[in-house]
Amino acid sequence: MELQHVNVKLLVKNSEEVDLEPLIPVFHSWIQGQVFEELLLDVADYRHVPAGPGVVLIGHQGNYSVDNTDSRLGVRYNRKAALDGSNQDRLKQAARAALTACQRLEAEPGLKGKLRFNGQELEVFVNDRLLAPNREVTLEALKADFQGFSRKLFGGGEYSLSYSGGDPRGLFAVSVKTSKSHSVADLLNNLAS
Repeated sequence: MELQHVNVKLLVKNSEEVDLEPLIPVFHSWIQGQVFEELLLDVADYRHVPAGPGVVLIGHQGNYSVDNTDSRLGVRYNRKAALDGSNQDRLKQAARAALTACQRLEAEPGLKGKLRFNGQELEVFVNDRLLAPNREVTLEALKADFQGFSRKLFGGGEYSLSYSGGDPRGLFAVSVKTSKSHSVADLLNNLAS
């Protein structure tokens, strides 16, 4: 199975302290500075949607957001454009993009250090229901890819993968957890090595 449209969401550890309103000018400044490799286009404010997409930085190849889907606040990267390479390459690209956005947000003066990645948990989605239906058979087909990616991300340390299954109308998603806390910089270094 060839993955495309990979999403990675890094959960934040202090979700009750995070105010999404300051993200709007931050994301606009990112558009003005074109701070990522992807072309950045616009900002969409969905703060009014309970347990929804939050604030989204819309790009041509991918979107960045501080997302509260399922009442789980996190920094999410949504790859929209097809990407060459292997499944490992695509998983790493999406994780690097999410981690880089998280690193920028953690350092953003306007957010006053209130947005912090928890360092122990992330979610990986495939935003293509036809390619990767939300079924156990998809997990079996992709399990080796997720295991290889997780070993690389956590530098060979212990981790667990979980799949909750559920609604076939939902996106296929796995949760990756580790007991040891990792910094964003450590995870980026692990992916680069």
